[in-house]
Amino acid sequence: MFKQKTSIAASVVTLLSLSSQALANDGNMETITVTGSYFNDYKVDNASGATRTNTSLLETAQAVTVIPEIIIDEQLATTLGEVLANDASLSAGSTQRNREVFNSRGFTLSSSTGYLRDGHQHWSHYQQPIETLSRVEVIKGPSSILYGQSAPGGLINMVTKQPIATGLFDLSADIDQNGSSRFMLDAAGALVEDLSFRSVLVKQDVTYSREYQNGEQRERDRFLGSLALNYLVSDNLSINLYYDQTQDKAGLDTGAWLDANGKVIGDDKTIYDFAWAFTDIKVNNIGAKASYYFNPHWTLKFGYNQQTFERQRFESSPKKPADYQLGDSYTSKPYDRFDDWQFKTAYLDLTGEFSLAGIEHNVLLGVNSLDYYYGQLRVLAPAQQYTPGQTPLSKPNIHYATDDSLYNSEYDYYGVYFQDLITLHHHWQVVLGGRFDQQNKDSADSDSFVPKFGVLYHPKDNATLYVNYAEGFEPASSETLNDETDKNHGMALSAVTSKQVELGAKWQLSDRLLLETAIFDIEKSGALISESLANEPDFESITTQAGLQRHQGFELSAQGAVTDRLFVMASSMYLQAEYEKDNKYQGLTPVDAPKWSASLWSRYEMTEKLALNAGVFYQGERYADSNNTVTKDAYTRVDIGATYRTKISGISVDYRFNIENLLDTDYLAGGGLNNVTIGAERMARLEVKTAF
Repeated sequence: MFKQKTSIAASVVTLLSLSSQALANDGNMETITVTGSYFNDYKVDNASGATRTNTSLLETAQAVTVIPEIIIDEQLATTLGEVLANDASLSAGSTQRNREVFNSRGFTLSSSTGYLRDGHQHWSHYQQPIETLSRVEVIKGPSSILYGQSAPGGLINMVTKQPIATGLFDLSADIDQNGSSRFMLDAAGALVEDLSFRSVLVKQDVTYSREYQNGEQRERDRFLGSLALNYLVSDNLSINLYYDQTQDKAGLDTGAWLDANGKVIGDDKTIYDFAWAFTDIKVNNIGAKASYYFNPHWTLKFGYNQQTFERQRFESSPKKPADYQLGDSYTSKPYDRFDDWQFKTAYLDLTGEFSLAGIEHNVLLGVNSLDYYYGQLRVLAPAQQYTPGQTPLSKPNIHYATDDSLYNSEYDYYGVYFQDLITLHHHWQVVLGGRFDQQNKDSADSDSFVPKFGVLYHPKDNATLYVNYAEGFEPASSETLNDETDKNHGMALSAVTSKQVELGAKWQLSDRLLLETAIFDIEKSGALISESLANEPDFESITTQAGLQRHQGFELSAQGAVTDRLFVMASSMYLQAEYEKDNKYQGLTPVDAPKWSASLWSRYEMTEKLALNAGVFYQGERYADSNNTVTKDAYTRVDIGATYRTKISGISVDYRFNIENLLDTDYLAGGGLNNVTIGAERMARLEVKTAF
């Protein structure tokens, strides 16, 4: 049992009520009370991540999904993976070592380039503190024009809660049937005139269903604290300062093992790691933002964030033999490792609106940068054989601090970008832009230019048809090929590039329901391809950047109110993903890229105080290995929940009860042959929260 840290915590949704006044026909003032939903709507009209401006989704020539705070709270989500399950374009990878991996449109999102927080590139090699978030934006397709190096599938932008002058003091506590608990505090208000704050505290203890071979259950101990201040210096200038810290310690579980038929070997609750293996993470973010309004049309924004990530990982490192059968022995290769990542990001954006020759322009000019450092200390222990049923191996007497050879890596890059949303006519808009990016790294300097172009047609004020073309890039990991028997030994490598063509439609039905569809075609090129040479006496092979990976598909989604009582967030995706040209995997499909996937979360308001929820999450068949020899079965998970509000001594109290995996379906989530994640069994959770 990990030592319990002291503190309580909270993060709650502020629920809205509506009222209005109207003039009667005879000119007398008549007060009319409009009874609206006590619960928030699901629909979101704007997104900031796709354009770096607060642009309407109907004027965004790109597929974007926004998951609002109300859904995060209704699902009692504690991890980013639980939030992203609401978008079918995302599939989960392995969750080993207390972190999450995701694929967007079939492409893996990198820890360093796949995630944003308030528009900053964010190092995400840990489970994200979602209690600080007001929404999560899923930006789909290549997005390098505004953010630099990133994967072809898109980006995840996490938008944090901001200070408000209105007083807020929310407390909540939730528990589950395993004995896990989470206590939260979300507070905000005005400290003095023009100075407001927002603070979130969380204390969470988790007990998992899976067990070590000595009978102990895996546990997790997490603390989160954050504080943000906003000061209105003048009518034109505002400054925001923030700090947050996450401490997260958990026993290691590198996942279950699969046989050649895609079935779990042995008991699906057995952990092959030993009970003394753990990961201990400490993450700090400190930064500042400033906005200066020259006039109603022009704004200058600045942001800086410094993120430090320190982790000790004491591994038992179990290795699955290729032909492993239940009861066979396996090797443990323990080590103690310390990782130090430092991520410094900054941006400066100028946005403005103007008309020229009767044509309206909404422009963005900006520059952003990233400074990356990584250092590692590691000490190995002798490998040992272990046979299940024997006394578990003891913890080796090693410590990373005895390593006197620090491994480190560092690089930096900056980018200059331009974007213009041009309104040619009431029905027609064009968006165009470009970015120049320069990376500085020892023996791997690189530069890239990427364009973006889109056309939007609005047949009605509430509908958009669009087509876009966008490019992305990921710098190659090294400048030269190291094999002297290769004819292109010493060749400088260009960045791995991606291109997307997307055709889509958006329809805002009755101002409360947004329907979207998109057809996409993404190509990723530049992976290394080696071919043998038969008639070259001096060389054995020739390597070129001729690799090609292609992902095609379409998406459908609906988000908002179907009726005054029924609300939905639904999505589905069909995906055809293939390595069209590759050294090892030509003609094959990437791991964890299902052809079909779908999700639905809904709320039905029985009364003004009682609401019921139901969710259905589907993942089609997926490959568990790159050679496509092992398949994981499709599955459907059903969740339900309910919220009831009452008052006790004049204080609002909300009760929420959820059951995840109501039908107790057995399924495999993300991960491969030796690190697959076992789907969670039926789990009941109860939350009580109150607002003062």
